[in-house]
Amino acid sequence: MARDTEHIEREIDAARNRLASTLDELAVRADPQRLADNTKRAVVAKVNQPAVKYGLIGAGALVGVLVLVKIFRR
Repeated sequence: MARDTEHIEREIDAARNRLASTLDELAVRADPQRLADNTKRAVVAKVNQPAVKYGLIGAGALVGVLVLVKIFRR
């Protein structure tokens, strides 16, 4: 009987340790600062791709030209 009780206590301790580990992992995954850093890194990587970078440069130049035309057309 004492053996069964010790076995059950060991199982409870192991389950408690697994639960604590899972909660720690969830806390790390849900950290807002980490999520923001990962998102920022992903956006910067996407913008640094040549197709996106040159497309944004072209769009910016087009907007600049349109603004200048609008200003000097008056």
